[in-house]
Amino acid sequence: MASKHLATALHRSFRKPAAGTTLINRHSLSTATATAIEPLEEDSNGVTMKGVKISGRPLYLDMQATSPVDPRVLDAMLPYYLSRYGNPHSRTHLYGWESENAVESGRAQVAALINASPKEIIFTSGATESNNISTKGVMHFYKDKKRHVITTQTEHKCVLDSCRHLQQEGFDVTYLPVNPDGLVDLEKLRESIRPDTGLISVMMVNNEIGVIQPMEEIGKICKEFNVPLHTDAAQALGKIPIDVDKMNISLMSLSGHKIYGPKGIGALYMKRRPRIRVEPQMNGGGQERGIRSGTVPTPLVVGFGAACELAMKEMEYDDKRIKALQERLLNGIREKIDGVVVNGSTERRYAGNLNLSFAYVEGESLLMGLKEVAVSSGSACTSASLEPSYVLRALGVDEDMAHTSIRYGIGRFTTEGEIDRAVELTVKQVEKLREMSPLYEMVKEGIDIKNIQWSQH
Repeated sequence: MASKHLATALHRSFRKPAAGTTLINRHSLSTATATAIEPLEEDSNGVTMKGVKISGRPLYLDMQATSPVDPRVLDAMLPYYLSRYGNPHSRTHLYGWESENAVESGRAQVAALINASPKEIIFTSGATESNNISTKGVMHFYKDKKRHVITTQTEHKCVLDSCRHLQQEGFDVTYLPVNPDGLVDLEKLRESIRPDTGLISVMMVNNEIGVIQPMEEIGKICKEFNVPLHTDAAQALGKIPIDVDKMNISLMSLSGHKIYGPKGIGALYMKRRPRIRVEPQMNGGGQERGIRSGTVPTPLVVGFGAACELAMKEMEYDDKRIKALQERLLNGIREKIDGVVVNGSTERRYAGNLNLSFAYVEGESLLMGLKEVAVSSGSACTSASLEPSYVLRALGVDEDMAHTSIRYGIGRFTTEGEIDRAVELTVKQVEKLREMSPLYEMVKEGIDIKNIQWSQH
């Protein structure tokens, strides 16, 4: 019966198109969704949306922004939307009990992927909320004795903004510089620790350049000085092995939609022994041990748990496959054009994140020319800004090269054909822009443009 209602809703969601035009709403799940979103207009010449016309739906190579939901994850979620829709906090009937069991099962699946206890997992709306609870929550709880935070200049914007918020409240924050390869200097970290340091926060895998920080070594330093370690592992979960005990992690932020799970769900790992305490950032019914009040969304938790279980089983296979695709992409581009620079460490990085800069090319023009490939110039949270990436500037990348960076995100469902097409389109666009660049002409003629004295008129 439920499937009939769903089919009816889907049927009604397709509006009749104008003559010669097809409105693409293939992924609509309700009439409300169909009327709320701006439709794609498709005709014989291509697809148009937001004034942009392209030959067809673009290749998706922006996996650090978000990943598609794995169909197996969706299969696990659907029953909790259609028939098992109880509130997991309802204690008096079957609907509540089965939802509660589903939530606890999901909690166990998330915990298993990081070698934690299910009791150490707190569900949140995503990594941004988990980062806020970790940074502000810890420092507010220990504010009488601890007034200092250490983080890095390449953290996600939500960690940096949380730290700035703490500074406005009178806390001290040290923003550690990173080496040109994007890795933290462990000696500088050690030297920055003070008796009143209450938290060290270092992102495990960087969202823009994919470098993997030496978390075990950082964890040993934190243990030596008895300082809690927080890490934003949104880009690491399910991609690289994580063991919270080996890494001596006290708090860890996790996200569902980066590992082929649903959007709107994340988690905060909180160590129980020795126990770390936080001040809740939201007041309410006291769910999630009082740390994150609000009804836990059962379908999203089920999806997050299923995604974690799949990642645990397929991590090794995915890693080998994605490494091969990354090499195919990088080698394919470098074989045809010069002046291509990989940003960040080439040894310690997650293969699914390839951040490249193209010399003598204007970055915005390159992005606009790559409409048939969904890529990014940096974090999705800051991509509206025309400023060069603060992460690349922290690495010491020149401003002109930072402006030309493109982040290619490769994932579980990326194909060799998509990689080959991305190579073809990237090379074509870079060559086109360089043909229009007087600087590139000068370099080809052997002129050192860095030593030219430019005159003003």
